[in-house]
Amino acid sequence: MKTAYTADQIRQAEQALMARLPDGTLMQRAAAGLAAVCADLLGRVYGSRVVLLTGSGDNGGDALYAGQRLARRGARVGVVAAGSKTHEAGLRALLDAGGRVADRSAIDEADLIIDGLVGIGASGALREPYAELAQQAAAARGQVVAVDVPSGVDASTGRVEGAAVRARVTVTMGAYKTGLLVDPGAAHTGRVELVDIGLGPYLPDPDVAALTDADLDVLLPRPGNESDKYRRGVLGVAAGGDLFTGAAVLAVGGALRGGAGMVRYAGRPAPVAQVRSHWPESVVTELDEPSIARVGRVQAWVLGPGLGTDDWAHELAAEVLASDVPVLVDADALTLVARDRSLLWRNAPVLITPHAGELARLLRADRDAIEAARLAYARRAAAELGVTVLLKGSTTVVAEDARPVRVNPTGTSWLATGGTGDVLAGLAGALLAQGLSCYDAASCGAYLHGVAGRLAAEGAPLAAGDVATALPRAIRAVTSAIS
Repeated sequence: MKTAYTADQIRQAEQALMARLPDGTLMQRAAAGLAAVCADLLGRVYGSRVVLLTGSGDNGGDALYAGQRLARRGARVGVVAAGSKTHEAGLRALLDAGGRVADRSAIDEADLIIDGLVGIGASGALREPYAELAQQAAAARGQVVAVDVPSGVDASTGRVEGAAVRARVTVTMGAYKTGLLVDPGAAHTGRVELVDIGLGPYLPDPDVAALTDADLDVLLPRPGNESDKYRRGVLGVAAGGDLFTGAAVLAVGGALRGGAGMVRYAGRPAPVAQVRSHWPESVVTELDEPSIARVGRVQAWVLGPGLGTDDWAHELAAEVLASDVPVLVDADALTLVARDRSLLWRNAPVLITPHAGELARLLRADRDAIEAARLAYARRAAAELGVTVLLKGSTTVVAEDARPVRVNPTGTSWLATGGTGDVLAGLAGALLAQGLSCYDAASCGAYLHGVAGRLAAEGAPLAAGDVATALPRAIRAVTSAIS
């Protein structure tokens, strides 16, 4: 599992490690790793033009010492200092190795630009001349390498307020920072290279975590020799209405393709006909009243995609949420619980799967504020509502009170099309029915959904049904990579 930490957590770990090491050891370790990545990007170091953008902090020192190493290998290294102060020992080392102090015009001619403007403790918008330098670097032709975190990106949250460096590669020291994994900051990082400087034993519990294929291989349910359709998990799906029949089809498809042993679908006549036509293996109950009494026993429910928000839908939602099994609440059901939070007052687990607009209604908050601070609002919703939250978006995050937020690394913009959220609801519901906790079902569901989106798209537009079809391939891809 890839773990990430806030700036405060990193600084505390660094202080504990530095107390055991000679002065300057950590900076030299960081500079060596940074220089190695830069040399690899350049290919031919000798004769290349490298510009360092430095502030007064340790990131500027890392850049200067890395520049010293590149200068010793024949690179033409210049430093553009953003402020009146710079790391004195690092600057002296660079100048002794043949580097020089340069003006801003050197940025436009550089083959490689190293961003060491601000450190991980910086927050808020970049001040001048830092903001102007970040913009000039973004417009330059050379490759940009950020030290630790791109300047302008909040290392602890991923927030970006104003100008920020856009890096081809971010070389981060000791451990991943939360802001490197969460948008909008993650969109500025490029490829992230981790340099081990010895922090591992001093790091606390992570702030956030991201699953890997190896984690999925451990977590995903597998049928045993004595499995039957009931032991493999029976999922109930209450979705679809007269206006949105396709939502029911997609949610049931996501559940079946996601490994549920049986799907029991309950709905009104119009979506019932569609589900029967598309998925004859599902067990269908046509509802003439908003009651689940005739549906049969299930291990979990998916509630909401295309359901509607009228009184009939409210009564059905109340019935489902009065059951004693986990319930995934999505789409129209989120609108219903936003109107009537008492629906969430239950003893069994609840997983909600909102996008930013739906979460804004639930929390009476501003959608743009949620987009800018996804972690904070997902955590707030988990604590305030007593549920597990899968917040969909450019970075999908999973929050549960008192646990590290999980950040999904497999998302793709190809999934930004109608109906893919219904497929995700069915998939995560299937994992709930197979015995995963809300936390694991949401995390694994988002991960597989992203992989399926990439496989289905392969660089071309896709429809939601394509994602459901690709789910078995996605499951094989993440398990066969390990098994």
